[in-house]
Amino acid sequence: MDLQRNQLGLVGTPGLLLIDMIEGFTDPSCPLGSDSERAVAAAAELLALFRANHWPVFFTTVIYRQPDQARVFRQRVPALNVLTPGSRWVQVDSRLAPLAGERVIEKHWASGFFKTELAEQLQLAAVDSLVIGGLTTSGCVRATAVDALQHDYYSVVVEEAVGDRNLQAHRANLFDMHAKYVDVQSLAQTVKQLNQLAAAAGATLEQA
Repeated sequence: MDLQRNQLGLVGTPGLLLIDMIEGFTDPSCPLGSDSERAVAAAAELLALFRANHWPVFFTTVIYRQPDQARVFRQRVPALNVLTPGSRWVQVDSRLAPLAGERVIEKHWASGFFKTELAEQLQLAAVDSLVIGGLTTSGCVRATAVDALQHDYYSVVVEEAVGDRNLQAHRANLFDMHAKYVDVQSLAQTVKQLNQLAAAAGATLEQA
């Protein structure tokens, strides 16, 4: 039996959170990489819309600067050890390159919130809701989406803007996230909601 749930959508000032859309994950030649062309293209569309409306944009990357950082995680997934400072693998994909003022949050584990300054930066930017894209659906995207709920953010995971090395895992985790934690919805639906927020903000400014 499915749980009853409400579709909450986006409210107030939205923030775009692109999880680990770094060369190491988007380039199939890296041991951690996968075919992520669709996710990158959708993320680029979202990025353009957020920039046009001057809404906050955040990226995450994974960088290991010390041998003891995420020690057990790296023992379990040795390919993570390629994510070292100065490596091209830790750079945000050049098709999504951050602009000045767009924060790149370094993390060591799955969630973008865990032992990072993300929550603080979202508060400083007065973000009310989150649009989430990135890699991978079953790993870092899911962990971040759950933590977004636990930080009381209205959140949307954009189906076309996330990807996984395993299609079954991708589909199963989208289903499960939507069932309990966040709204999983299409790029078109998300763009429509964002345009509605932009229009509402414009009307508020005119009235002021």
